[in-house]
Amino acid sequence: MSESLVVFITSSILVFSMGLFIFLERKFPYRQGLPFFREGIWIDFFWYSIVQNYVLKIVIFDLIIQPVNATWGSPSLQIVKDWPIGGQVLFFLVIHDFYIYWFHRWQHNSKILWRTHEAHHSATSVDWIAGSRSHALEIIINQTIEFAPMILLGVNPIVIPIKACIDGVWGMYIHSNIDVKSGRLQYFINGPEMHQWHHADQREVFFDNYSTKFAIWDWIFGTAYLPETKPIKYGLPYPFPKDYFLQLLALFKRVDENKLLENPAIKKYYGWRKSAMGIFRSPTAEKTTTPETAPFPSSEKQHLSS
Repeated sequence: MSESLVVFITSSILVFSMGLFIFLERKFPYRQGLPFFREGIWIDFFWYSIVQNYVLKIVIFDLIIQPVNATWGSPSLQIVKDWPIGGQVLFFLVIHDFYIYWFHRWQHNSKILWRTHEAHHSATSVDWIAGSRSHALEIIINQTIEFAPMILLGVNPIVIPIKACIDGVWGMYIHSNIDVKSGRLQYFINGPEMHQWHHADQREVFFDNYSTKFAIWDWIFGTAYLPETKPIKYGLPYPFPKDYFLQLLALFKRVDENKLLENPAIKKYYGWRKSAMGIFRSPTAEKTTTPETAPFPSSEKQHLSS
């Protein structure tokens, strides 16, 4: 099967999955009453999913991985070249998921790394597209670590779009506002039941449920949290910018959007944005200030695993 055909098939699966998750969210909502055009959907869909993904694909593959492969790549490193396609996909799926569990956990427990991750937790409504909200630096780190070893170790080219498709579909699934009841499967395969709780603005789960695809990491390493109840609220316990560019800037400098609006040019930009993108916004008024501290104090850490 040609690489172009695999890209077409995986892209079709992604588009189909988007429609499926949107339908299931309306039919079986985890959180009742969440509107489709909720606050922040334009930022998540347009800026993070389309613009940022397009730019970072060029940065990660063309400007980082290809030069690295050209400099240090060697046939002697290509140890997976002759493996079956399924074996290659499964191998990199598991080892990357194991890595992302520990890096994700480190982000929540490091004041420096938390700054790369807090944008992801700033969404006050969690649905199929909310998972796309991740700071550019976080994506560069994780996807370089994900795909560079695959290419250096000689993975079949069609494995790249297959792995990317699995990442995309699974990311939409675990963030989806679908009332899934996996039963015992949730001990192994991660889903909305645990990941919706990970995005809750509630102390009991600030340091739990780090797994992405395989929930088993949380259960093995004592960070699983799966109560019978559902989260009350989502997002961060402190104010955070709503604008995409200010969310990127927040990694380096805290900015008060309200003060920025005193600048006529910025005020005009905000006014144009609100009027042009009004159909993508909820009636809820934006509130924009800046966080003063991060991450959550270690004294608040509570592992309430079963």
